[in-house]
Amino acid sequence: MTNGPVVLSFDVEEHDRIEAGANIVCDPARKQEYADRMEATTFRLLDQLAAVNVKATFFIVGQIAMTHPKLVRAIAEAGHEVGSHGWDHRRVHRFTPESFADDLKQCKVALEQASGQPVLGYRAPTFSVMRETAWAADVLSEAGLRYDSSIFPVRHDRYGVPDAPRTPFWLTGSRGRILELPPVTWRMFGQNVPVAGGGYFRLFPLAFMRAGVNQLAKQSSSLGMLYFHPWEFDPGQPRLPLGRLSRWRTYVGISKSTARLGRLLDRYHGRFARAVDVVEKLLIEGNKLPEYRLPEPNPQ
Repeated sequence: MTNGPVVLSFDVEEHDRIEAGANIVCDPARKQEYADRMEATTFRLLDQLAAVNVKATFFIVGQIAMTHPKLVRAIAEAGHEVGSHGWDHRRVHRFTPESFADDLKQCKVALEQASGQPVLGYRAPTFSVMRETAWAADVLSEAGLRYDSSIFPVRHDRYGVPDAPRTPFWLTGSRGRILELPPVTWRMFGQNVPVAGGGYFRLFPLAFMRAGVNQLAKQSSSLGMLYFHPWEFDPGQPRLPLGRLSRWRTYVGISKSTARLGRLLDRYHGRFARAVDVVEKLLIEGNKLPEYRLPEPNPQ
């Protein structure tokens, strides 16, 4: 089996910005508490990564570059990659092509000013590049980015493109294309099982994630893209008033996340790479990657 690279990525936003809490109004004091805890937890993650000399990619909400510029700078100075996670964590569904282009530009500029490094990658909040937002492929290809990591090839009630490739591919639009890095899935019983991180990391045994990474490593252009959020490593944070299903999805296994991440770092030490470094190698063999176009939404 080929030991392909594993990208460790973190989507950095305050806990109250998560999609499950999009309609919840927090008072200013609580919002500030979430912001403070996001900063403190991210610094702890930086320490945990530094202890084992692992570099990661941090997809950061653009507004954090304005409210916490020292955090963004510290991430970059530690040798990690800074990527874009949208200006204010709005799903792509909430944009027009024109306003989405503006959002990408605003976030990119703010993060570059705070980090002192070019921003070359993007991840949509809640993996919201999908059938309903197929137009985003052209906007992303024209945004001055080298890659995207917004398409999750799974079935889910909030996101997912189940027939998209599981390995890196060219996301094509009518005017251009951009390199796409999908999160890890485990192909099992004819279905793609999501095992790349988030709630799946907290719910499933780590063996599921290992199975997905190892399965992909046997394929050409293999890549293990994993993702996490700083708030997932803060069991003491105030909990949002979510519905039963959302509450379970959001908080299941959160008390064990830090220890689990430690075991993951031990398991794949030496294979971790920043997304931007993997992209440089993939672009050299770009013509060998498959192309995929998002299907247009069904007419109503």
